[in-house]
Amino acid sequence: MQNDTKAECLKRLSRIEGQVRGIARMVERDEYCVDILQQTAALRAAVDAISILILEDHVQGCVRTAAERGEADKYVDEVIDVVRRTLGRPIRSGSRTG
Repeated sequence: MQNDTKAECLKRLSRIEGQVRGIARMVERDEYCVDILQQTAALRAAVDAISILILEDHVQGCVRTAAERGEADKYVDEVIDVVRRTLGRPIRSGSRTG
């Protein structure tokens, strides 16, 4: 992972940690359910944003390097499978056949 990506991820994870603590406090105080749900949606969006950041770093670094070495298929299949899992889609059986 590139240093700037790593720093950005750590900064965002720190914010997410604060969001989780805030949601826990809301639950403890029996706050309005819709308000809690709005905060969980914001939390989900923040986690998704980190996933995209890491995926971009992986594609721009690892996958690009693998492509230059002629080893892209393995990495492309890996990226497709992780995106499918992230989106809640079933993982394909077998590997990509171009």
